[in-house]
Amino acid sequence: MNETLSERSRAILRAVVQDYINTVEPVSSRAIATRYSFGLSPATIRKTMSELEREGYLTHPHTSAGRVPTEKSFRLYVDTLLEMEEPGEVEKYLINSMRWGYLSVEDCLRETAKALSNLTCCAGLLLAPKPDFLIVKDIRFLRISGSTLLVVIVSAEGIVHTRPVRVGPEIERLDLERVSNYLNSIGGGLSLEALRSRVVEEMKKEKNLYDELLRNALKLSDMAIKEVTGTIENEVYVEGRANIFEQPEFAEDMERMKRIFGAFEEKGLLVKILDRTMENKSLRIWIGSESNVKEFEDLSFVSAPYGRCGETLGAVGVIGPVRMNYSKIIPLVNYAAVFLGEAL
Repeated sequence: MNETLSERSRAILRAVVQDYINTVEPVSSRAIATRYSFGLSPATIRKTMSELEREGYLTHPHTSAGRVPTEKSFRLYVDTLLEMEEPGEVEKYLINSMRWGYLSVEDCLRETAKALSNLTCCAGLLLAPKPDFLIVKDIRFLRISGSTLLVVIVSAEGIVHTRPVRVGPEIERLDLERVSNYLNSIGGGLSLEALRSRVVEEMKKEKNLYDELLRNALKLSDMAIKEVTGTIENEVYVEGRANIFEQPEFAEDMERMKRIFGAFEEKGLLVKILDRTMENKSLRIWIGSESNVKEFEDLSFVSAPYGRCGETLGAVGVIGPVRMNYSKIIPLVNYAAVFLGEAL
């Protein structure tokens, strides 16, 4: 809490921020006096707003009599002045319905991001689980050509990863069905990361040195798992980007729109922000330049990690204008994160 602001200043600042979120217009003292029951004259409110401007909470466009909140005021608003809106039954239903009627986890993830976009009029983001954290349900090797195999890994969550693997002559002669069956016998119920550790342990056992078939099977398994975990990047689902470009503050600024659109095409920038959410293991809010990603300095992120049994698998969130409706969006993102933890 910022102890330097009086209760009156905090109340007026909260009103200015809320009014700006709703109208996207500079806020005047007369508008605050009319719309809020402070029992204060426009002159008194104007004086307080001038003090808030000197403190860096408001800025004063030259062409307007009103004032606009700064990043500093939005940060104070989110941290101490915000009143959360519990998601309604319809909103909960729209998110929960993602677990019904879809054939794959990918569909569920993508549709969850889409639901957040539709409910918030912003863009919905979702970082899918990393392959090495997924629980293995089935692994198969399929021969593409003499020296190239296709490894197919199906997770318990229904996510399928495939990767071609080039092999040497000693592995070309392997019975791939026997290798697949053996790997499934030792890998069922393990994460891909844990399965690789298990394969490495098996390779170290002295008795395996006398079984050429088993040694080559393990060599192939280790090679395949490293290929999958090392080359598949986190999948990022982005839904509703057009919602951002329809916002008044961007609609008439083509250069701003081009910069933001280009940033959305750089998947690594989104992964960078969502990875920080996973590392922090709690809901995060980056307002404007706080993300330290120049390309997104005109936007805000609300994101939360999701997972199961204490293990973080991915992150879900919303990206939109700095004046986004935080009181609605923060609880929705939290709700979506809990839903994903239960659905996967």
